[in-house]
Amino acid sequence: QVQVVESGGGLVQAGGSLRLSCAASGSIFSINAMEWYRQAPGKRDLVARITSGGSTAYADSVKGRFTISRDNTKNTVYLQMNSLKPEDTAVYYCKAELRYGDPGYWGKGTLVTVSS
Repeated sequence: QVQVVESGGGLVQAGGSLRLSCAASGSIFSINAMEWYRQAPGKRDLVARITSGGSTAYADSVKGRFTISRDNTKNTVYLQMNSLKPEDTAVYYCKAELRYGDPGYWGKGTLVTVSS
């Protein structure tokens, strides 16, 4: 009933920027929070989170470089990634949490590759 679709990934040189988008659609009344994760070998790490009230949180590895924001009218969240490093290379996934404590709805990911 709910679909989550990421976009905006690509290839960029170290020091460059990318802006990822994530749109949620379907049977949605409201969204409690949306999150960005990235897939490393054997694990999927939380990168950033934004709540319905606008509170944000970031992984230490991206603080000061990445910014999460949202457009509530479109059920869309963005991840502005600046000063990219090769270690940021990963598949980035978006997760929509419709209500507090629900398991969330995941997108299929978008690949970000940062070259040296």
